[in-house]
Order: sequence, then C-alpha cells, then structure tokens
Amino acid sequence: MNLPHPEFRNTAARRGEPRQRMLRGAEMIVEALLAEGVRTVWGYPGGAVLPIYDAIAGQALLRHLLVRHEQAAVHAADGYARATGEVGVALVTSGPGVTNAVTGIATAYFDSIPLVVLSGNVPTSMIGEDAFQECDAVGITRPIVKHNFLVSDIGSLAVTLKKAFHLARSGRPGPVLVDIPKDVALATAPFHYPDKVEMRSYRPAMDGHAGQIRQAARLLQEARRPYLYVGGGAVTAGASAAVRELATLADAPVTTTLMALGAFSAADARYLGMPGMHGTYEANRAMQECDVLVAIGARFDDRVIGDVADFCATPRQIIHIDIDPASIGKRVRPTVPIVGDARRVLDALNAALREAQAPLADHADWWQRIAGWRARRCLAYARDGRRIKPQYVIETLSRLAGDAIICSDVGQHQMWAAQHYGFTQPRRWINSGGLGTMGVGLPYAMGVKHAFPSRDVIAITGDGSIQMCIQELSTCKQYDLPVKIVLLNNGYLGMVRQLQHVEYEQRYAQSYLEALPDFPALARAYGHIGLSATTEAEVEPALREALAQTSRTVLLDIRVDGSENVWPMIRGGRGLGEMLLGESAVLPASGA
Repeated sequence: MNLPHPEFRNTAARRGEPRQRMLRGAEMIVEALLAEGVRTVWGYPGGAVLPIYDAIAGQALLRHLLVRHEQAAVHAADGYARATGEVGVALVTSGPGVTNAVTGIATAYFDSIPLVVLSGNVPTSMIGEDAFQECDAVGITRPIVKHNFLVSDIGSLAVTLKKAFHLARSGRPGPVLVDIPKDVALATAPFHYPDKVEMRSYRPAMDGHAGQIRQAARLLQEARRPYLYVGGGAVTAGASAAVRELATLADAPVTTTLMALGAFSAADARYLGMPGMHGTYEANRAMQECDVLVAIGARFDDRVIGDVADFCATPRQIIHIDIDPASIGKRVRPTVPIVGDARRVLDALNAALREAQAPLADHADWWQRIAGWRARRCLAYARDGRRIKPQYVIETLSRLAGDAIICSDVGQHQMWAAQHYGFTQPRRWINSGGLGTMGVGLPYAMGVKHAFPSRDVIAITGDGSIQMCIQELSTCKQYDLPVKIVLLNNGYLGMVRQLQHVEYEQRYAQSYLEALPDFPALARAYGHIGLSATTEAEVEPALREALAQTSRTVLLDIRVDGSENVWPMIRGGRGLGEMLLGESAVLPASGA
C-alpha cells in the first residue's frame, strides 16, 4: 500500500485531492521511493539531477546522505541492502557521476544485491550529440545490472520505477539502473503509482518441483557421506533456520561460502568452515569425498571448487537448489536440479525427510574421517609475543565484539576475518565476494550503521584498501555515523604480495606501499579518534578502547607482521586436493 505523500514546494499536491495529481518528474521519483518504503538515498549532485535534488529538499520524509565520491554512494546503499535485505538506493548525476558509480554497481551485481541506482542524463533532445557530461549509461552498465531503463517519456516514469524495484528485490536480486534525462525530471504530468506490475517475460519460480524434492530426499536418506554446501543465496532467502534443520535431519556436515558466513553457526559442531581457495582442509576434503552434495544458493565458482575438470572427476550425486535457472548447470552438472526460493525448497525438503519411513544410512565412518581432517588444525599459526599476527587480532576482536556487524574490505585481512571470526548469525558479515572490490569496507559500514544505529559496526580493512575510499571519513563526521575501523597495516598490498610470493618466485613488483600516511593522525584530522597498536600486548587494550567509544568514529591502526600469508591456499587453476598449508606443505588429492 502506498505511503502518505509528502508536501512539495511549488506543487498542488495536498491531502484530499484526486489520486492522479499533476507532478513534475522529479517529484514523481520522490513519491515512488516513499511508496516503496525507501527513507534514505545515498548520492552526489550534479547538473543533470538537480531537479531531483530540488524535489528531495522540498519534503521531509526522504533523507539524502551526501557522500564524497559516487562509488561510495553505491557501496553505502549496497551495505545497507546486505545488512537489511531491503533495496538500497543511490542517486548520481550524468557522465562522470554514473561512470564513477560503475564499480559499485558491478560489486552489487556479482553478489546479487538489490539496488536501484538513479542516474541523471542530458535532455532527451541532446542524447547522442556528445553533449556536456553525456554518456550512454544504459550501454555502459548493461553487462553489470539485472536490468536497466532509459526513461524517454514522463508518462512511463512511474511504471518504470515500479518495475525497477520489483526486478531488484524479486527472484535472484540485483542492481537496476534507471537513467532519467533532465527534461523528463522537469516535465509535468498526471501521477499514479501502480500497486503492482505484471511482466510476462519475468516470472521467477519460487517453489521447487515436488518430484525433484522427493528425489533429493531419497538421495539424502541413502547417502553415507552427505554434505551441505551453502552459498549467499541462502542468506538472501532467509533460509538459515531451514539449513540448520536440514543439517540435523540429514546428519550432514556444513560448509558456508564467503558470501554465506553466518548462515550456519560457526559454533555448531557440524560446521567445517569455509571451502575453496582459502578454505579449511576439512571443508575441501569433504567437498571432494562426499557422496551426496547439496548446493544451496551457491554457484560452484572458481574460488570454491577450483579446477572444474578436477572437481567433476570425483563421482558424487549433486543436488543444486537455486532461484536462478541460469546458475544451475552453468559450471557443474547436477544430478537433481531444483529451481526455486532456497527457503521454500528447503522447507519442502525438510518436510519430506521428516515424513520418510526409512532410516538414514550410517554416517559413523564419515564423521570419523572428518574428525581426522579437523585434527590437522589447518588454521593454526605461530605467535612469538612480539610481532602482531593478524589472525590473533581477528580472534581477539571476535571474542570482544559480541553481536557486532563486520564489514570487510578486500585482501588478506578479508580472508583472515573469514577464517578466524566466529559468525553465528546471517547478515553479520558484509563483504565484496564476486568482484572483490577494494575500498568497500568504510562505505559498507556507513550504510550498515545508518540502518542499525544502536549496533556496533566494525570495518576490517588494510592499508591499501582503506585509501580507496578514505574520504568517506568526512561523511561519517557529517552524518554522525560512529563506525569502528580496524586497520591491519602490514605495509603491503598483502594479497598481491602473497601471490607474488607463491607464484612469481618472490618478485614483489609494486606491492610494497611506501609513503603511507599516519592513519591515526589522519582520522583525527577528519574529527575522529585515532588509535594505534604496535605490539601484541597492546592489541586487546586498544580494541577494548575502540569498542568503548559508542558515539565517535574510531580508526585503530594495528601494525601486523608484514610477512604473514593466508593459509591454506589453493593456487589458481588447481584442484581442491592441491592445497598449500604453510610455505611448502602440499596435501595431495589422495591425502588422508
């Protein structure tokens, strides 16, 4: 149901008037956003979108937060969407405004995050004439959006916005771009916002095929080595409780991808950790040796299964559950494909298992084998009491931070956080998975803190990543967004250095960061608190001091061991059986 309409300047909109009112296009946009439940827009103004900014300024229900770079506007809206499950909204101008937003849009696209990005454009009469700050926003973004629109007629503006939100949040979510020429924003027409839209070519299947669900239940009943491989789609669908029930009913161990951390509690005895390139030994061995693999909202990407041919060489039955039919069979052919919403499908699968007459096959040998893999303690690391190990920082933070929401940048710090932070609930881990975008951590934290002002929101970052969007410290100050920034400072582009260490004979080309700023002093220059830790003994007191600051943004610069690498590791193009544990230990595919 549409929300109450705001009062605009210079418009005839008043309570009690007919439903179809005469509004400018810019005013229609504000009305549409409010009708969709949007209360916050992140953006940066420019000439092509000034009519929209004027409409926003003329009312009180929709709030705009001004970032310092358009990329951060999309990242902040993205972080908001990841943490809440609602559609995030960003507003950018034409030309460099929308091109600066491209990285944020692509980041959301690869991780299936619901966004609506509104971009301005030159007047329709000037499109194609190389006008000032004109660019083909639709053409540029076509490969990195779920859909995009160029609104050439004010008569189609309202229904286009309705379609944009419907597409963004339904089925497999994703970003939708709506490009609005300036003359459309300024034109006046009757306004009616539709309650719903029908799109004949777009009807996502929500409930899985009953016969395939029964077949999946039979496979799980007969499995001697079942395994649940849980991806980000389970978080999107709100399927965590159903995953937990399935693990119990099927007596199955569970692995969660980087995008699904927290979808199954890390404290649960059935949890084996993250799979893939920097996953645990036990998670990857189980992936290789299970006889029935249930993939839930996951896409068998290269960072999880490694070499496809190697992965498929091992015989196993695969049940693949995904709302996007294009994702099923794209890289690995399943035995039982089930298209549908993960929660609904799992609810039906769990019901089938509860009603089954035959008992489960014996799994004692499977759990004994897993116990042997766990005993290798693949995430163990050495401490000397002097140099600060980054893993120690993350483990200490996990112990102290409680139910905080963790926003990560991209790099070694991201992998250490994924390995060593104990996530027990979904939507507590906000990071860029598919695109791997450096610089997201701080804007993500802004979006999350705005959504949950009473929660601790912590950005884990590195000395390379933080400098990508460090200007957003100004946004934190202006809008009172007291986030905590834990900076693992090793003086390197750490993940680049590690790849050079492993694959390029330790030739460290352009991965050492010289002329780093004094990060605590820089934080203070923006009006925040700057702290530092240079010894292991200082880590816990510094973290406690940072967490104690509830009303101020804090940047804690921790000087960690620059020689530390993320282990385990699987080199690009290798199979899951070719794991590196430490500097030289290689575990062959036949390893126990």
